[in-house]
Amino acid sequence: MKWVYKITYPNGKIYIGKDLTGTFTYFGSPNSELVVQDFSDEERRDITIRREILWQSETASDKDVNKKEVDFIREFQSNDPS
Repeated sequence: MKWVYKITYPNGKIYIGKDLTGTFTYFGSPNSELVVQDFSDEERRDITIRREILWQSETASDKDVNKKEVDFIREFQSNDPS
C-alpha cells in the first residue's frame, strides 16, 4: 500500500509526506532541526502528533504518489514555514 499523509504538530504546523511501503509506524522525515525550534524544552517533554492518511493506493506508480504528495503540499501550503 502506498499513501500520502499529513502530520499535524500541536502548534498547527503540518508536514505532508509519502510512504511507498505502507509502514504503519512511519511518521515521515521532516527536518528535525527546524521542528525542534518551534517548541520549548518543556513543550518537548510531552507532545502529541497526529498523522492522517490523505490518500492511498495499492496500484499507483511511485510517480503518481509523488504527484499526489506535491498536490497536497500545495493544497495545505505545508511548504510555508509560518
